[in-house]
Amino acid sequence: MKLSNQPGDVVVTHALGSCLGVSVYDPQVRVGGILHVMMPVSSVNPDKAKLNPYMFVDTALPAFFKKLYTLGAEKKRLVVKVAGGANLQNGNSDRFAIGKRNYISLKKVFWKNGVLIHAEDVGGEKARTMYLHIDNGRVRLTSAGQERDL
Repeated sequence: MKLSNQPGDVVVTHALGSCLGVSVYDPQVRVGGILHVMMPVSSVNPDKAKLNPYMFVDTALPAFFKKLYTLGAEKKRLVVKVAGGANLQNGNSDRFAIGKRNYISLKKVFWKNGVLIHAEDVGGEKARTMYLHIDNGRVRLTSAGQERDL
């Protein structure tokens, strides 16, 4: 998890495979950040969740949003974008379906809290890198040598 309110900063997270990257930006106060979550629910390892709440969707999202609010962000102005949740098993069975489960957990938390996703690029079989430009909230994705706005 990384936040910024500094003009010129670009927050980035690399190698979003089954993990999810959640970009959140408040255009009025120019505060934003990216959360990189690895697992859907903290109940699989409560001790690890205590050490690193940002590892699990269910503990990371509330903590991430609270930190954004301390920097002046307001829920009603937030622009939320999500990427990742891929199956990188090279066509093999995705037995644990971590990417899908991460995304379902994220959607549940967002639904319960009235948070809308403005854009997403989830699923598939390729890893992604996500960039958030703090100046203007632009989110760029790179994947398999291609780059595009999200």
